[in-house]
Amino acid sequence: MTDMIIESPDEVVAFLKAQHNLIEDMFDEVLFASDPAARGEPFTALRQLLAVHETAEEMVVHPRVRRDADAGDAVVDARLEEEHEAKQLLSKIEGLDITSDEFIDELAKLREAVLDHAENEENNEFPYLEKVLDADDLKHMTIAVKAAQAIAPTHPHPGVESAKLNFALGPFASMLDRARDALRHVIG
Repeated sequence: MTDMIIESPDEVVAFLKAQHNLIEDMFDEVLFASDPAARGEPFTALRQLLAVHETAEEMVVHPRVRRDADAGDAVVDARLEEEHEAKQLLSKIEGLDITSDEFIDELAKLREAVLDHAENEENNEFPYLEKVLDADDLKHMTIAVKAAQAIAPTHPHPGVESAKLNFALGPFASMLDRARDALRHVIG
């Protein structure tokens, strides 16, 4: 999914903020589609980006903040709770008819929750990274985030919000998600 950003920053905070901006734009594309039937493809892309983005943060960013930041546990635990709630809502939305009013209502709720979550990361988590890490470390974290995104599941998996669970279950979930996505693409 990260290939959607043409010129992606090589520093992890800028990279993740750019993805936050892209996610906001993608929500708007789905919510304001002129034809309700045209929501499918942009929603699929949004869902995939949300899934890989959060997985990479759970695998790379949150453990670093938890380890290195003052009050890191509290900061990360709050972000993980937000991610869990968003994954639950996204899972629910996946089962809705994209042309329905319920889909729009639930997606609008998810948009608000995700944008609040992104703001919380940018204000309460990312400053720790910028304070504690030097430029080389921030660049190395970007490489790790991109690698995590490349192998991340493409659907939400509520309950899998820790680095350990993502490392243990993520590859299997990713393989199943990507196979399911390929079949849906072929079958329609």
